[in-house]
Amino acid sequence: MASTSLSPSVEDYLKAVYSLNEGGVAAGTNELARVLRVQPASVSGMIRRLAEDGLLRHEPYRGVRLTEAGNREALKILRRHRIIESFLVQRLGYDWDDVHAEAERLEHAASDRLIDRMAESMGHPDTDPHGAPIPTRAGTIDPTPTHRLHRAAPGSRIVVRSVADEDPLRLRYLKSVGLVPGAVAVVDTGGREGGPVVVTVEGGREPLKIKRKVARQVTVSEA
Repeated sequence: MASTSLSPSVEDYLKAVYSLNEGGVAAGTNELARVLRVQPASVSGMIRRLAEDGLLRHEPYRGVRLTEAGNREALKILRRHRIIESFLVQRLGYDWDDVHAEAERLEHAASDRLIDRMAESMGHPDTDPHGAPIPTRAGTIDPTPTHRLHRAAPGSRIVVRSVADEDPLRLRYLKSVGLVPGAVAVVDTGGREGGPVVVTVEGGREPLKIKRKVARQVTVSEA
């Protein structure tokens, strides 16, 4: 039995808006259609519906943002997703690049009681296998200031906080070059002008040239 009365599609929309806003991207119709892999026309209809339900608000020229109620529901969904991913890795031996799709399916059916039991069995982890903070039962989340790697300034020393979990190939690549949660690196060349980001990971042998689209999926903070 699901922990809320929201449908899986509504939960996916709320989570997508939260993730886009968190990454500094306006959650417009086209952006949501791309992330959710649906037609823009269906996005427009869902946005109107969720706005009427008090879960979203549309800000002219700034896209869609969550209301307080919508943000609360999005954090519930993220908590379920990230605890399930953690459980799959810690208790069932999954690799970190093989849990996102499983968690996507399970998050809509898992009850709050089951999620709480999973968290308890793991000692209430603060982050998921990809470094993303796990919201608390009360709906709070780690406020540590972060930014995406492509925005890091040249010469800065950064620590990787989290990486996006959707793409298995990207996760395997990041693991192979050592850009994983907790890794410390120095930014040799920033990506603010649209080019790649060049970083040297502590303990690494040579600088890494990270494509901008990959760097956008890596969250960092000052070391």
